Amino acid sequence: MTSTLGSSAVRVSGLAFGGAAIGNLFTEVTDEQAHAAVTAAWDSGIRYFDSAPHYGLGLSERRLGEALSAYQRPEFTVSTKVGRRLEPSTDGGDDLANGFAVPATRRRVWDFSADSVRRTLEASLERLGLDRVDVVYLHDPDDHAEEAFREGYPALEKLRSEGVVGAIGAGMNQAGMLTRFVRETDVDVVLCAGRYTLLDQSALTELLPAAVERGVSVVVGGAFNSGLLADPRPGATYNYAQAPGDLLDRALRMREVAERHGISLRAAALAFCAAHPAVASVLVGARSAAEVRDAADQFATPVPPAFWQELRDTGLLTIEEPS
Repeated sequence: MTSTLGSSAVRVSGLAFGGAAIGNLFTEVTDEQAHAAVTAAWDSGIRYFDSAPHYGLGLSERRLGEALSAYQRPEFTVSTKVGRRLEPSTDGGDDLANGFAVPATRRRVWDFSADSVRRTLEASLERLGLDRVDVVYLHDPDDHAEEAFREGYPALEKLRSEGVVGAIGAGMNQAGMLTRFVRETDVDVVLCAGRYTLLDQSALTELLPAAVERGVSVVVGGAFNSGLLADPRPGATYNYAQAPGDLLDRALRMREVAERHGISLRAAALAFCAAHPAVASVLVGARSAAEVRDAADQFATPVPPAFWQELRDTGLLTIEEPS
């Protein structure tokens, strides 16, 4: 199943491939493993692939482009991001301080200026080996709101009007500023990571209703809150830090309910994100073919209405959706 992003003509699959992991997020992934992950995504019916210069200092884009070169361009959708410009660096060492196990041969420069938007996109196209991408997001403009709204967004709007890209938006780990983009600009889509999950529904307060009202699509990332909802256990991560005890307990209780209904917590987490009418696609990061196949299997698993009802009856879910 595919959906159209906002008022654009860009279509995305219900499950999307997130490219951070194949940029060596936290640990190294070989070129062969990255290629196998993208191939498994394709074989599983995924046709929307997301990356960014930030992911492995360009490594994710390079690997994604190489793997997708085996397929016909009109058959898949690619998004990338602008806002972090990559510059050469001779500092040496690695990039683990920024989360990626790659040599620090480049450094990131925050820049949402109109000139940087175009230059960053051109560099991304070169790494991807493509002459166009379908979607471009302003990437994490949390501390750069003024420049992002004054220069970055108008630059994207111009690229869209010129036909260089098909859809534009912003991608963040918060809902507040994304709501502002939805209400104050003509974005087609926003990518909201971690703020609409079984454990965090903060995007439901304003962002998702505003998106429905304005006809803006939402791509949901971080469905597992960086790990806790995928495998709740002591030491599991929540938003990239060790999960607090109360949230671990809640996730463990949710898993018990899921198992009683014959499903996995992973399936429930993905189904929850996909069920909202504003959501066009659920973005899942994967570093191996096995992880991709598991995500696709879980995404395709029907979740019985009785599961949602039991979550509500036990106070583990406090909203009426999904039904």
